Amino acid sequence: MSISFEEFEKVELRVGKIIQVDDFPEARKPAYKLRIDLGEFGVKASSAQITTLYTKEDLLGRLVVCVTNFPPRQVGPFMSEVLTTGFYREDGAVVLAMPEREVPLGARLA
Repeated sequence: MSISFEEFEKVELRVGKIIQVDDFPEARKPAYKLRIDLGEFGVKASSAQITTLYTKEDLLGRLVVCVTNFPPRQVGPFMSEVLTTGFYREDGAVVLAMPEREVPLGARLA
């Protein structure tokens, strides 16, 4: 399935910094509750199934790429406001999508 460039441009992929990581024992699959600083766009919440490859300590301060213009999604008792992006490995583990260098928080993927 292909999409047009105009359709792709509608997706807001922005950089944020993980500033808080909490366990999410109520989740159906192992996950963390993240608080992500997106600069001028504020601090947003995200549920992420990334416990296989990342500890809470590993995640603090990391830059991640988030989809910021999806509607909020209820995940159990938690409201996820942005989608933290990553890539599935063959074993099902998720590797986060992260910029290789520092960029301003809230910067949009070009």
